[in-house]
Amino acid sequence: MRKNVYILSDAHLGSLAIKHARTQERRLVRFLDEIKHKAEAIYLLGDMFDFWYEYKYVVPKGYTRFLGKISELSDLGVEVHYFTGNHDIWTYGYLEKECGVILHTKPTTVDIHGKLFYLAHGDGLGDKDKGFHIIRSIFHNRWCQRMFSALHPRWGMAFGLTWAKHSRLKREDGKELPFQGEDKEALVLYTKKYMKDHPNIDYFIYGHRHIQLDVELSSKTRLLIIGDWITQFTYLIFDGENLIIE
Repeated sequence: MRKNVYILSDAHLGSLAIKHARTQERRLVRFLDEIKHKAEAIYLLGDMFDFWYEYKYVVPKGYTRFLGKISELSDLGVEVHYFTGNHDIWTYGYLEKECGVILHTKPTTVDIHGKLFYLAHGDGLGDKDKGFHIIRSIFHNRWCQRMFSALHPRWGMAFGLTWAKHSRLKREDGKELPFQGEDKEALVLYTKKYMKDHPNIDYFIYGHRHIQLDVELSSKTRLLIIGDWITQFTYLIFDGENLIIE
């Protein structure tokens, strides 16, 4: 019997802006436990942590339920694919070695039961905000990462979590912008451009935007933005033939 493939993203575990953080983590872990015998693979499309930074001998405090569950899934033979987002760029081997995840730091095209999936967190793709791209380039810069690693974790983690909290709360009511329309939504515009040279892709799947979106771009191709695991608790299931959002 063929097992399912599950795709989810954007839990932002540990966020100082989420009041129900422990309940949220438990809900995610219960879900992963429920699907552990149904899943062939699970794709986590980034920002599962609100701020994740690995030091040489130290990893962030907390998340033991989540880390333990993805380790269990990996031990059971379930492929756990982890895509870095814009909040959890800074992983240097711990998740792979200790939890058994398969790490992806860039958009990836994968064949799943004969269908081509283009999977990415989505940050920076088609985004014309120059300020965001400057910050993103700093976050990805190796020299800047080494300098940050020189900070004591007490200060480094506090800085990162506070920055992430401020980033969320500066939005109106802490919410994402609604769908901007196909002619303005950055991920839609990026995907349409990418499709021109890659017409064989069946599904483009993104996180990052914290909205639910399902758009047919052609008779063959669909674009989906998953939502989040903060208030929406949405995910995709692919059974080998059908892709649905739950």
